[in-house]
Amino acid sequence: MKIVVIGGSGLIGKKLVKNLRQSGHEVVAASPSSGVNTITGKGLAEALAEAQIVVDVANSPSFEDKPAMEFFEKSGQNLLAAEAAAGVKHHVALSVVGTDRLLASGYFRAKMAQENLIKASKIPYTILRATQFFEFVSAIAQSATEGQTARLSPALLQPVASDDVAAVLADIAVEKPLNGTIELAGPERIGLDELVRLFFKATGDGRKVVTDVHARYYGLELNDQSLTPGNNPRIGPTRFKDWLKRSLPPTQIVA
Repeated sequence: MKIVVIGGSGLIGKKLVKNLRQSGHEVVAASPSSGVNTITGKGLAEALAEAQIVVDVANSPSFEDKPAMEFFEKSGQNLLAAEAAAGVKHHVALSVVGTDRLLASGYFRAKMAQENLIKASKIPYTILRATQFFEFVSAIAQSATEGQTARLSPALLQPVASDDVAAVLADIAVEKPLNGTIELAGPERIGLDELVRLFFKATGDGRKVVTDVHARYYGLELNDQSLTPGNNPRIGPTRFKDWLKRSLPPTQIVA
């Protein structure tokens, strides 16, 4: 079975390509670096020839409002049109838990536009909304830092390992299209402030976390429902503390 992974050179894409190839599928890792560009359309028709399944895990290179909207709209339009021409039978897309609740953000409005394009197309689809990846904790902390202080909301989230996201995507890709949305989260709910404290402790980072219910998350004020899944999400097995032990160099981990 031929499967095309759009964004195949990224964090999730590389893991997904590996998983699918290990399962015996013919996989095309499509990205600008491999000559496939969903914005210009270059290489799309060739990559999608005889493909049964497309998994789109590409992300906008910018989180700013206008560039993000332009990316997801143009990329989505070009990709879905190429899939229709190629006779693709299942379109799988990676999105974000809370997208419909965080539309004050231009980035999330762009993700919603992407989802709407998929739903409006005639191609059978499945959308996987995942929570924040463990791998993003460092960037989240940096965005909240002034000097040696990181000011963070105590709002709950349920972060997930990127390995678990790739594993679920690999399963979904070869399942029957849902024509709907699945949510995926990690096994533990934790406050954003506490998550970063654990990260700082594990890495020996001297910054201090200050809890502030009004602290912004990339410009958004959060509550306990903003970034957590609804009823019956799929649950990734990896716990944050186990991921830290596995992912950080031994010399970086502080007991």
